[in-house]
Amino acid sequence: MPQNQIVLLKQMIERAQKQVETATKMLEKVEAGEDVDISSITSKAPKQPDSEEEGEIVEGVFDGVQMIGNDSKSYSIPPNYASKSKLVEGDILKLTILDDGSFLYKQIGPVERKRLRGTLMQDEDTGEYSVMAQGNTFKVISASVTYFKGEVGDEVVILVPSDKQSQWAAVENIMKHMEDGSQHEEEPQDDLDKATADLL
Repeated sequence: MPQNQIVLLKQMIERAQKQVETATKMLEKVEAGEDVDISSITSKAPKQPDSEEEGEIVEGVFDGVQMIGNDSKSYSIPPNYASKSKLVEGDILKLTILDDGSFLYKQIGPVERKRLRGTLMQDEDTGEYSVMAQGNTFKVISASVTYFKGEVGDEVVILVPSDKQSQWAAVENIMKHMEDGSQHEEEPQDDLDKATADLL
C-alpha cells in the first residue's frame, strides 16, 4: 500500500477516535445531569449533497503544496486557497471534481497544530520564501507572503504539525518591523481577499 494511503487512513482513524472520545465525555456529562452544548457536533453532521456538489470525490493528504489523493495521484491546489485557508502539511482534504472539470476543495481533517515565531527569508537564486524558527527552516508558499505584504527580515507566525517535523508551514501572520523598532501586524490585501473569496 502506498505511503500516502497509509498516512490518510491513520489520520482518518485518529479523527474518528477523537470524535468518539468527545461524544463519550459529553454523554457522561448529560447522564450526570449537566447541560452540554452539542451544537459543535450537530453542526458538523453530514449534509445531503447539493446537485452542484455532485461529482467525483477524492480524499487525500496535503503535502504542503498539493494534495496526494487516495488514488495515488497528485492534485494541484491554488496557492491563494492554501494560503487563505492556512493549510498545514498533513491536513486531510476532500476534492470534488464537478462534471464541468471544476475542482472544489474542503478541509475535512485538520492535523493538530502549533504556532512558531520565526524570521522571513528568501532564496536569492529561486526567489522562494522560507521561515527560520527554532533552528529549523520551513518552506512557505509565496502567495502567503504577498498576502501579508511580507518582506525579508519580518517576524512571521507560522503553523506546523504539532506531532511531527514538516518541511512546509502555513503563514498565520506577519509582523513588520518599523523604522522606530516597533512591530506592526500587517493586514492582508483587500484585493486578494476578494479574489480568493470564491475559493472558500
